Amino acid sequence: MAQSTPPKFEPFIPASARLPEFTFRAILTGTILGIIFGASSLYLVLKVGITVSASIPVAVISLAIFRGLSKIGVRDATILEHNITQTAGSAGESIAFGIGVTMPAILILGFDLELVNVMLVAIMGGLLGILMMIPLRRALIVKEHGILKYPEGTACAAVLKTGANDADRAAASPSAQAEMRAAEAAGLGKAPGAKAIFAGFGIGLLYTTCNLALKGWKDVSEKVFGAPFKSGSVSVEVSPALLGVGYIIGPYIGGLMAGGGVLSYLLLIPLIKFFGEGLGEPLAPGTMLISQMGPGDIRQAYVLYIGAGAVAAGGIISLIQALPTIWHGLKGGLHDLKIGGNPLKAAGQGDDRTDRDLSMKFVGVGIVVLIAGIMLAPSLHMNLLGALLIIAFGFLFVTVSSRLTGEIGSSSNPISGMTVATLLFTCLIFLVVGWTGGPYYVTALSVGAIVCIASSNGGTTSQDLKTGFLLGSTPKLQQYAILIGALGSALLLGPILLVLNDAKTVYVPVAEVAPAGMHTDVQPLTKQEKLVGPQARDDAHAYHVWQNTDAKQGPAGRYLVNDQGDAVWLVDPGINGAHSKRPDGTIVTKFDAPKATLMSYIIKGILDRKLPWALVLLGVMIAVTLQMSFVPALAFAVGVYLPLSSSSPIFIGGMIRWLVDRKLKQNPAHANLSHEEFNAETDKSPGVLLSSGYIAGGAIAGIIIAVMQMFFDRTDAAITDWSVAHNPFFAGPNSDLLTLVPFGALCVFLYLVAREKLLKPGTKS
Repeated sequence: MAQSTPPKFEPFIPASARLPEFTFRAILTGTILGIIFGASSLYLVLKVGITVSASIPVAVISLAIFRGLSKIGVRDATILEHNITQTAGSAGESIAFGIGVTMPAILILGFDLELVNVMLVAIMGGLLGILMMIPLRRALIVKEHGILKYPEGTACAAVLKTGANDADRAAASPSAQAEMRAAEAAGLGKAPGAKAIFAGFGIGLLYTTCNLALKGWKDVSEKVFGAPFKSGSVSVEVSPALLGVGYIIGPYIGGLMAGGGVLSYLLLIPLIKFFGEGLGEPLAPGTMLISQMGPGDIRQAYVLYIGAGAVAAGGIISLIQALPTIWHGLKGGLHDLKIGGNPLKAAGQGDDRTDRDLSMKFVGVGIVVLIAGIMLAPSLHMNLLGALLIIAFGFLFVTVSSRLTGEIGSSSNPISGMTVATLLFTCLIFLVVGWTGGPYYVTALSVGAIVCIASSNGGTTSQDLKTGFLLGSTPKLQQYAILIGALGSALLLGPILLVLNDAKTVYVPVAEVAPAGMHTDVQPLTKQEKLVGPQARDDAHAYHVWQNTDAKQGPAGRYLVNDQGDAVWLVDPGINGAHSKRPDGTIVTKFDAPKATLMSYIIKGILDRKLPWALVLLGVMIAVTLQMSFVPALAFAVGVYLPLSSSSPIFIGGMIRWLVDRKLKQNPAHANLSHEEFNAETDKSPGVLLSSGYIAGGAIAGIIIAVMQMFFDRTDAAITDWSVAHNPFFAGPNSDLLTLVPFGALCVFLYLVAREKLLKPGTKS
């Protein structure tokens, strides 16, 4: 592969500058922000299967926090400290994506989601991805500067340069100072709008609290049609987090996802109702007459399997499409290692602090320790073959991810496709050697989860190191920072995942799912547990845990059994559960986790082969038809699987972005920008920053409220009863229309801020 000569490069801060860089406050701030954005990303990936990058929001918040502290006598942070904060804070989002895409599949497959498992997978995957990427830094970041663009990393460096303080500007290289002056002359040198992201966070937090905790208005506005279009429906979840996601991902992907929802709710569900209404008995896998089903019942019984088949096929299609890119990335990565010299000798030996990495001894020992830890953890059911697969796929996809991130950016990096490939090959190998029992589900999923998190974090680390390279940071200190940030996020995201699942878990009386009752031998059942959440108040007994895989007596799933062997409760998980009503009538909104469903169907389809294949294949055909029509199948398929109420606010946010970008392109400062330059500029625009605040504030409020409702369910019930009786925005004939009023105000505010009519960012002189 011919190598073009990289352009001459001067870092923002000269190597001789002695400015504070790796400080305790920078690390602590970044780790805390990483946990916050990681938690909000986990919430998002459980709801809609996607996340958004946290690097720029963390950088902007860091600038605002330390600039504010400087006004009360605390030393302002240097640009290198801000870079350390941003680096430590970026790991949370990538770890959250890997956890949310894979670990809930354990629940979907009918097994326990154990805290130790989640934390081990998060820690091992997060740290492995960073360590495996370090030997690639010189080849990808330094030698191919000017060739690999790393768009998010470059945009983040631009944000930090724009917000640089006077001391940083004075220490900047002449070329960096000229670059800033040119940007300001073109109208592009605006200081990042910290007030936009803080305003978005506050509004998202307050809005969601008033909506969900105080029952100020309905959280979903819905219209169900009658004859002749029975069970057709439209709905929108009035969520600031989903609106912000839509604005950030834009109109194209948002439109595809909403299109999938339209297919489900305005075609498939009405079709099933039309053809099945006259049946005199339930149609499997449903358990009740179609004539008695509403849109939600039909979706739960039939459309979810169709959507899951579409998501699985879309994932496999995206993998096939990505194979040339993956192969290209692998070849390029291996070639880069070769031309970069022997990393065992080079790493850590540079005299220039801007070219100093963690030593390869540290990297090598770290990888060995992590792999040993994976094998020794009994809960992961890992064996030597699984560990070898983690090393092979981990190195392969960390290399691919690190390079592809430089070429096409993090948002286009096919991490899901890499995870699908890992699971496919792992399950096929297990099938060949005869490992098809339940524990091997967990082994296969653990392999896929660790590789997914490692490849995701490898790409994130590459972006951060690119930002540091452009700013003149010390790579070794950045690598310490992201290791610390990743460890902090990994330790807390696991408990958050379990708490969210517990908060939405419903204990269903066995009589509802198996009128004749269910019985098993309690002698082999070694684990006992009590109910958690609101239902624990009415039943404090400890029960035996029974994983029922035989559907002869009743639905397969996890049951709580008394000492006599009689099943008392079906434990319906909060993630991808089928039951949304507790015995007292409380309605519970489940997390759909579409990407985790894809992973569970790959494992179940290969190792178990117990699926309603007719419905799954219908979904496969939908994805194939779309791809034959040159429509990207995966985003549309996710929309088929998700409730229309989740994809419609994403679509609305995307349309607001389309309106704003259309106006921006008429601005002389943006008219001559290329598509890539325009995207880089708008990635740090007030609209994106406000949307990031919407996401963080709305998601954090959602997590806190879900947890609080577990302990204060009676207070929540009292507020609900009052709102039903007295609040027309929450209940009554006009509530579905009235609830759109506060959501409309949220949309208008986003549009005005994005157009810079409100909260205008300042400029640096």
